[in-house]
Amino acid sequence: MKAKEIQELVRIVENSSVDEIEITRWWGQRVRIRKSAQAPVPQAVEYVVPRAATAPVQQNDPSAVAPPLPAQVEKAAGETTNNYIEIKAPMVGTFYRASSPEADPFVKEGDIVSPGQVLCIIEAMKLMNEIEVEISGRIVKVLVDNAQAIEYNQPLFLIDPS
Repeated sequence: MKAKEIQELVRIVENSSVDEIEITRWWGQRVRIRKSAQAPVPQAVEYVVPRAATAPVQQNDPSAVAPPLPAQVEKAAGETTNNYIEIKAPMVGTFYRASSPEADPFVKEGDIVSPGQVLCIIEAMKLMNEIEVEISGRIVKVLVDNAQAIEYNQPLFLIDPS
């Protein structure tokens, strides 16, 4: 069930005399929205989201070098990153550089981009969201790998607007 559908159900319960509504899909997904006697706002009670497996905790090794953060970028000789603009992820999801595994990437390092041009796709909850650039410039660096899980506000691209 999509977030907009759930919001619509909450709005229906909120504006009616119905105190509770429960919807069960044939594949087992269930959503229940109930008005609480104490609170005037309906609450979504049950909606199960599976958790991803976590990696085992490793001991700190003082001789090990910490991996670079995504925002850190290797600079070529004489190149400064002061005027670069980071394009950040507007949502959590999976980053894809192309529309399909066989297709060419939307953009590559060195490409000139203009507003409205598609940079990548972020898959979130089985929905493919095209991410468009809002400025003109040159792609300096792609900061994430194809099919990598990304976080909200994570830097994806560095763009030189000059």
